[in-house]
Amino acid sequence: MSENAYFATAARGLEPLLVTELLSFGASEVAEEIGGVRFSSPLQVALRACLWSRLASRILAPIAEFAAEDTDQLYAGVRQIDWRQHLDVGGSLAVDAHVGQSKIDHSRYALLRVKDAIVDQFRDSCGERPSIDALQPDLRLNLYLFRNYATLSVDLSGASLHKRGYRSDGLSAPLKENLAAAILLSCNWPQIHAGGGAFVDPMCGSGTLPLEAALIASDSAPGLQRDYYGFRGWKQFDGQHWDELLHEAEQRKAEGLARSHPPLIGYDENPRAIRQAWEHARAAGVDRWLHFERRDLAQVEPPAATTGLLVTNPPYGERLGELSELPPLYNQLGEKMIQFSGWQAGVITSEVELGRAIGLRANKRTPLYNGALKCQLLHFELDETNHWKSLADGAGRPVARRLTVEAEMLANRLRKNRKKLARWVKTEQTDCYRLYDADLPEFNLAIDLYGDEVHLQEYQAPKDIPEQKAERRMRDAASAVMQALDLSSGALHIKQRQRQKGVSQYQRQDRRGILKQVKEGDLQFLVNLSDYIDTGLFLDHRPTRQLLRSLAAGSRFLNLFAYTGAATVYAAAGGARETTTVDMSRTYLEWAKKNMRLNGFGDERHRMVQVDVMAWLDQSQAEYDLIFLDPPSFSNSKGMEGTFDIQRDHVNILRRVSAMLAPQGVLIFSNNLRSFKMDTEQLPGLKIAEISERTLPLDFARNPRIHNCWRIERV
Repeated sequence: MSENAYFATAARGLEPLLVTELLSFGASEVAEEIGGVRFSSPLQVALRACLWSRLASRILAPIAEFAAEDTDQLYAGVRQIDWRQHLDVGGSLAVDAHVGQSKIDHSRYALLRVKDAIVDQFRDSCGERPSIDALQPDLRLNLYLFRNYATLSVDLSGASLHKRGYRSDGLSAPLKENLAAAILLSCNWPQIHAGGGAFVDPMCGSGTLPLEAALIASDSAPGLQRDYYGFRGWKQFDGQHWDELLHEAEQRKAEGLARSHPPLIGYDENPRAIRQAWEHARAAGVDRWLHFERRDLAQVEPPAATTGLLVTNPPYGERLGELSELPPLYNQLGEKMIQFSGWQAGVITSEVELGRAIGLRANKRTPLYNGALKCQLLHFELDETNHWKSLADGAGRPVARRLTVEAEMLANRLRKNRKKLARWVKTEQTDCYRLYDADLPEFNLAIDLYGDEVHLQEYQAPKDIPEQKAERRMRDAASAVMQALDLSSGALHIKQRQRQKGVSQYQRQDRRGILKQVKEGDLQFLVNLSDYIDTGLFLDHRPTRQLLRSLAAGSRFLNLFAYTGAATVYAAAGGARETTTVDMSRTYLEWAKKNMRLNGFGDERHRMVQVDVMAWLDQSQAEYDLIFLDPPSFSNSKGMEGTFDIQRDHVNILRRVSAMLAPQGVLIFSNNLRSFKMDTEQLPGLKIAEISERTLPLDFARNPRIHNCWRIERV
């Protein structure tokens, strides 16, 4: 059989294990690269990898390589391929694109040009064209464009191979199945099982590690439950070879499941997680091999087996504010592990300090990545020479982390700022304000107080700062904030803020849904410190809201792009006789209703409208005495038609909104685009006065470009 070139992609850190796996399938010329493994083989071996690989993410079959200095050259290179050899005209198509260090620097534009070239070729030769199916196309292509050189491949896997087909719905942040398999292989699970060893995961979540352990132990192909592969609609697919591979896999699984085996157990304190684990086990066909049970870590005990493997993926503080809560859990895990004398163990964590809190000596460390998070898999030999040592003090609390010189500087600045703002905070009668905004070059952060909790936003680190250094700096910052402000566990909420496009600025960071009540003067607001980058209350707009309140008496008030309705609350408190609050998000309007009710404004005079603001402006004929317009800098939300760019579109929207002003009406216009330039020449008939400095609160004085603001009236 003829051999072809293939590329198996994999998560960082899995490449060496994937080399060994591909060699076992019969691949040749195997070469490890960053992010995957290149190999040669007949097509049958590549199909075997799709079915049997426990580690790969995708199996790609390159079909063309060519220079692509620009989009025209990319289009021409794709057009030269005879696509009738790969896809029927009545079939469906999808393209994934990855670009780097190339003149074409937008992956979406690159993939659109690839699609155009294929569709145009079919239309010119057949008079018809294939359809586009982003989910399960007959042919999925992968474009890799690096340094102006394109590699176009057929994605034989179709969807990532970590999707085994047994998972219905994971809990928060489950391990990907191929990472779980890599952990087990790194811990020598096949050899331990072959020697009669048992398996325990004391914090199993929805069961990924025990499930993968059962698939390995029972010789079950990880891809046997999948109902979709990318090669099925590829015209060069050999169905006979695939049928043979399936028959072999089904036979091996049946024989494996028929064998006797030691216990394979998963424990977790969450009953929902245990229910899901059982569902996944049944879907994978290995439920008779596994036992899942709801137990707290303190209740976990070793089974009646002299040897085995304990492996777990405990929480490791992806949100750095949680770090202070975790050492006692790791202390307890270490105490529990030493009861498994004669066993081996593996624990994955991203934090060196948490690994130390286990209190056991790791005999090996394997670097792995859980998504973008760099982790270490700690390997332990559990015997009488490896003693548990508590890292907690007598009261059972974790030892406070000693601050670095830089972190101590940050802690001192926080104490100084808090003291400096104390009198102003008392005058403002607020318990939510900005305490720190990139005051020190070493810590590019914004730190806001919300009562007894802190919201820390990390501005995006420069590209020339190594990832490890940035992570270490954030850990230092978290420790400094916790100690300087004497925070209790769970009171620090950390986010990374970077340049946002479209709806990404509002996407969830978490799903806790906990609302906290804070105050501004005599008004109350609900904020969410955990789920979104923005909390629901723009602190820099406090004076702007106060200005609206002073202008609102007897007015018909309109709040556009209203977010959570804080401006509407201020207008109602100022005596507005009616208010209209417009936003496209149902979530934020419900939040706005809660804010209004919290302050005693819940009657029919206060109307909430869920709609795209631009579409609403086309329809509304109403007139208003006071309008607040605070649009996003950019949006391409799926609920909008087209895109919105505040610099490009501000003249249009200001004309439309100002036309709704009643005689002597006032429009307060604000935005957060630091480079924004008001085009007054294109807005004749309007009196425009910039009031940005007037609306800058004291706690944001160090950052005068935090927002722009204008008072606008019709002449």
